[in-house]
Amino acid sequence: MIGIAQAEIMIAPSGFFVGYIVHNKNIALPGLKIDRTSKLTWQKQYRLAEGFVPSHDECMFMPPITPPRTEYQTRMHRVLAHIDAHLDQPLDLATLATVAHFSPFHFHRLFAAWMGETLGDYLRRRRVEVAAMRLAAQPRARVLSIALSVGFGSAEAFARAFRGRFGCSPTAWRERQTLLRWSNGNLSQVNSKPDQAWAAPGVDHEVSRNPNPETFMKVMLIDRAPVTIAYLRHLGAYGESIAQFWQQTYVPWAVTNRLGPDHARYGISHDDPSITAPEQCRYDACAEVAPDFVVNGGAIKSLLPGGRYAVLAFKGRVEQVGEAWAALLRDWLPSSGLQLDNRPSFEHYPKGAVFDSATGVFECEICIPVIPL
Repeated sequence: MIGIAQAEIMIAPSGFFVGYIVHNKNIALPGLKIDRTSKLTWQKQYRLAEGFVPSHDECMFMPPITPPRTEYQTRMHRVLAHIDAHLDQPLDLATLATVAHFSPFHFHRLFAAWMGETLGDYLRRRRVEVAAMRLAAQPRARVLSIALSVGFGSAEAFARAFRGRFGCSPTAWRERQTLLRWSNGNLSQVNSKPDQAWAAPGVDHEVSRNPNPETFMKVMLIDRAPVTIAYLRHLGAYGESIAQFWQQTYVPWAVTNRLGPDHARYGISHDDPSITAPEQCRYDACAEVAPDFVVNGGAIKSLLPGGRYAVLAFKGRVEQVGEAWAALLRDWLPSSGLQLDNRPSFEHYPKGAVFDSATGVFECEICIPVIPL
């Protein structure tokens, strides 16, 4: 027989579930190996492990168990991703309940409890907020085309919903964004966002050949392959809280899962903080993982889409990176002959990304998904 300390060492650290409470005891059982040659069933081996008394030849890893809260979170995130990918289509309760694997009768209550707003309110908000981003990023696109791209059946319905959210017409909003683009004013919410980015090497690299002064930003067009990621989500205002989330939540989780500097990292901002209310902004701190990686600790596994991205290199401090985002989206993109599509924009730290802890300076690249106008 072995003691508690020995058992802890034996059954950790890979292929495990963390903080699992056995029979309401405050005993964290990271995992259990199953000896396929033993005459004991895995259930009996597990019961032995509950008391931290398995023998050496009986202590092997058991399959991971997903905590119920993580399963709910995974299903709700799947719904939000489905909504963003299908904004141009009807999104009814039954369809989204099927995506979440919940009954339609219960799904609308679960969604409201989880998100803090009803499904209908969320859909209306998401449609007009994405439309607002496209109005600013695609100045040559017709207002009706943008309305249709986010699921509105007519320009009139779109205008009513847009005015209800932003207090002005879509055309007035676009004109205001154009003035902001040509001004030197500070976009305080954007500048407070601590995005830190890097684009992984891709194929068919080319520098944008647009003759405008924005060309000097040295924006690269890169074709990226899809990658598997495991992420932890932060909900709330961008800014210092994101840096704290990386340090206090992501880093301990990554260390536990041996996802150190030799693994690429990503930061995915799902919302524009100059459009979406701070408390509703979503941000994912991600690690690139193998397709068969087993998530735990509240993390969720997903696929970061591949395709063509515009990539802007950046070197500086956290408080400066918001200006780089604004320059890429409001200066370079409208003159590029390209437009955003419904894939997420993201920041990517490569393996061994450089960070100077003394000055706070880091090197990164900012990636936005683009398609022809």
